[in-house]
Amino acid sequence: MNRRRFLRASGALLGLPALGHAAELKAPRRLLAIHVPLGMMPQFYEPGADGHSPYLHLLAKQRQHFTSFSGLSHPGVDGNHHAGQCFLTGAVHPGQPSFRNSISLDQWVAERIGLDTRFSSLQLSVSKGDHYGDGIAISRSAVMLPTEKSPANLYRRLFVPGSAEEKAAALRRIQAGGSVLDLLLGKIKTLEKSSDAQDKARLDQYFQSLRELEGRLQGNLAWENRPKPKVNYAAPKDIADANEVIARSQLMFDLLRLALQTDSTRVVTLSLCTFSVVPHVPGVKSETHSLTHHGNEPEKIAELRRIEEAQLLAFGRLLEDFAAVREGAGSLLDHTQILYGSCLGNANSHSNQNLPILLAGGGFRHGQHLKFDAANNTPLANLYVSMLQGLGLEADRFASSSGTLRGLSHT
Repeated sequence: MNRRRFLRASGALLGLPALGHAAELKAPRRLLAIHVPLGMMPQFYEPGADGHSPYLHLLAKQRQHFTSFSGLSHPGVDGNHHAGQCFLTGAVHPGQPSFRNSISLDQWVAERIGLDTRFSSLQLSVSKGDHYGDGIAISRSAVMLPTEKSPANLYRRLFVPGSAEEKAAALRRIQAGGSVLDLLLGKIKTLEKSSDAQDKARLDQYFQSLRELEGRLQGNLAWENRPKPKVNYAAPKDIADANEVIARSQLMFDLLRLALQTDSTRVVTLSLCTFSVVPHVPGVKSETHSLTHHGNEPEKIAELRRIEEAQLLAFGRLLEDFAAVREGAGSLLDHTQILYGSCLGNANSHSNQNLPILLAGGGFRHGQHLKFDAANNTPLANLYVSMLQGLGLEADRFASSSGTLRGLSHT
């Protein structure tokens, strides 16, 4: 059996649905990572001496479902806004010309739990146009994966069956892609024989990226003729006004919840990028990014606070919606780790330290704030190791981690 036929057969086997009552009783574990590139103002996020936090107070109804953190960051990750691409990777010095990223947490997870679903992972964003803050999913070959910005397109990908002509065209594209890959792989093997060590390293990187693409092609082939799930949710229309950031976020929240609920995927990333928009939030008249550089002016701080509060309230509704979906002996929230946070600890000063981080659901014991040293931060990747282990994956290290995160335990 040649390699391509073997991969096709493997893809077909991986595409089989779970059978028996055991599958109904044991819900799959999932990961949702939400990045807010412009962060949260620390004076309203960080709990004071009395334990009160104005921002966390907005989520009081959901407090038992999440843990908040302070004193976490990625060692060596600097570069102000450039750090966003490292939110899930921890790769150091993203602002330097020699920077090379590494695989992101979501893609590491997708390689292990994404093979049984139509989409091994989904990359989404709510933004105005294209911006470097849109993407946080990084492939193993250090490529930033493109994001889907259109809820209407996402709905079609998830739930609308293609016509016979569309399916045939999709199969032709997949098969053509496989033929091209075979040709490229053959050329690489020829080049390797006459390459020095440095060139071989570059070829190995390219070879790895082709292997990743080949795997995705085989997965697409296995799923192309399987029916898509049916949902009781009308096809959405895209919201054209980019300033409607809350409504656009909530629409994307609905669709990603349906994607996870129907087991169309188990891994999702979402970037809520508010660069270059004036959010339609009462009392806001200025563009968000300029407000983050408020210079401690009270009027600007007040506007920015309204925006960040609106975002947190929308996140709270997402948690409520996940908790309302009953699944096995628990809820969709119980079986989904939801990470919410930013690469910026203080956007006003472009600080990449003391990041605002929340972790909801996923079967952890929540209802607490874990505070670590503000001057000597604990690696954020320690939280990622705890999350990986919570997903049932064997992992002792990830990126700059030094172990699991103290104080966070799984039920």
